[in-house]
Amino acid sequence: MSTLPPRKRKKKTKNQYFTQDTEDAIVRYNSSSDPEERSNIYRDGIHYGFFKLTENIIHTFKFYYTEVDNIEHLQHEVITFLLSKIHLFDPTRGTKAFSYFGTIAKRYLIIQNTQNYKKRIDKAPVEDLHHSLSHSYDMDYNPMEKDDLSDFLDEYLKYCTKNIYNLFPKEKDAKVADAILEIFRKRENIDIFNKKAIYLYIREMVDVKTPHITRIADQLGVIFKDNFIFYKEYGYVDFD
Repeated sequence: MSTLPPRKRKKKTKNQYFTQDTEDAIVRYNSSSDPEERSNIYRDGIHYGFFKLTENIIHTFKFYYTEVDNIEHLQHEVITFLLSKIHLFDPTRGTKAFSYFGTIAKRYLIIQNTQNYKKRIDKAPVEDLHHSLSHSYDMDYNPMEKDDLSDFLDEYLKYCTKNIYNLFPKEKDAKVADAILEIFRKRENIDIFNKKAIYLYIREMVDVKTPHITRIADQLGVIFKDNFIFYKEYGYVDFD
């Protein structure tokens, strides 16, 4: 069984890189026709949100097949593209700016990443495709063909493990949650096919009654469901 992370007393804080203030700044930017005013609005109220948004999407989905020298240059490309589309954002349609620009950035990166990957495959010698980290060990590998559930589950496990004492302040609740998460961490090596067996497995790790396990499992289930729906809709994780 995995060891619980050290308990932290620090209060959880939410990521505030793309807030309502960012969306309001975008609306003000689109409403202004003064170049200097628009420049100030972008610098003070929009750039940081765009920068963190693109950074998170790039690293979450590992969009590393790029022709530029480093990730910062790739971010600059995506941010420039977002700026070319900023005038199309209409808050009256009910879409939040965070979701709107997140979707645009992800679609742009998917197209660029796929094109650059194909270029590398076309130009690389056959032997390099088997041995070079730049091209993959598997000739059938496609960076865009991913198991969505498995990828999300990995991120979900990292989030819950790191924040387990924030999510479950009571020591026993945290231990039960960690036992449940451990099943998913070892999912490739555990053959459990029915609910009763799962409960017995957890009770071997933590001495609690079944209703206690059910309560914690339900809480973990809510976190999983809400964030997986977001992931499927927008294509990236944002647990905060």
